[in-house]
Amino acid sequence: MFSMFTSPQKLKAKGVMGMNKRNGAYIGRYNDRSKYPLVDDKLKTKIIAQQHGATVPKLIGVIAQQAEVKRIHAMVKDWPGFVIKPARGSGGKGILVIISHKDGVYIKPSGQAINEQDVERHISNALAGLFSLGGKNDVAVVENLIKFDDISFDGFSYEGVPDIRVIVFKGYPVMAMMRCSTAASDGKANLHQGAVGVGLDIATGRAVRAVQFDHPITHHPDTDKPLNELVVPNWEKLLILASSAWEMTGLGYMGTDMVLDKEEGPMVLELNARPGLAIQIANGAGLLPRLQHIESLGTPAEYPRAAERVAYAAKQFSAKPQF
Repeated sequence: MFSMFTSPQKLKAKGVMGMNKRNGAYIGRYNDRSKYPLVDDKLKTKIIAQQHGATVPKLIGVIAQQAEVKRIHAMVKDWPGFVIKPARGSGGKGILVIISHKDGVYIKPSGQAINEQDVERHISNALAGLFSLGGKNDVAVVENLIKFDDISFDGFSYEGVPDIRVIVFKGYPVMAMMRCSTAASDGKANLHQGAVGVGLDIATGRAVRAVQFDHPITHHPDTDKPLNELVVPNWEKLLILASSAWEMTGLGYMGTDMVLDKEEGPMVLELNARPGLAIQIANGAGLLPRLQHIESLGTPAEYPRAAERVAYAAKQFSAKPQF
């Protein structure tokens, strides 16, 4: 059993990385702080991802000033669904998802209806920095709603789009999980709010373990879907895209957040220079042995390409189901 209540000795034996080790040995050592703005600002991330040929959700528009807030209704007029995000938001805060709208009534994934004033107020709060790193003034990014692969993921997520977090170290994918929304998380893929974290085998994209609020579970709490049946399609392509974020940013240690659109395939959603450590709980495994293995490879004169790095990681870090 692996949980937040496991003894420190057992956690150490499993190679579980703590916050201080992450900050000092990996983030501090491998991430040049001058590159943080590339990933701390979702608009900048989108631009560099597109420059490197990565697929990203389509940008509908940007609202940068309070005087522009009322423009939102004309901006989304021809878009059935959309997402509003603070460009420098943290921890999934401030993301408003609208799945449909008509005559000034906007519908959230839960079925809750909000009005034009509610949408405007949300954007105003985003501009004021209510959801952002350091509480500084921000801009609101408006994106097309992802059409997630509902056939592959039917029952694995509730009232929201699941996303996939991949930890990438020196360009190698070392650990992955899917975050599946629940009623408790209000349709958002946020583990702290109650989303389900499903650890994924790097070799196959199959579920190896699942947790909610750090406790192991076997079925989705709202749909009762057996989580051990989860298999992510287009897995190799998704991992290659995630791993190429190293070339995009130059960050040695990062979290790449991906989604699967049923029309566009794997997409880069966000990049994170300070990814959390709950992915270890979801996988029932520690990051340290995998990170240390990649460090032991050194830096060859001709560095492997993304596809070669993915193939290597699949051989080294394959995992067995723990359900």
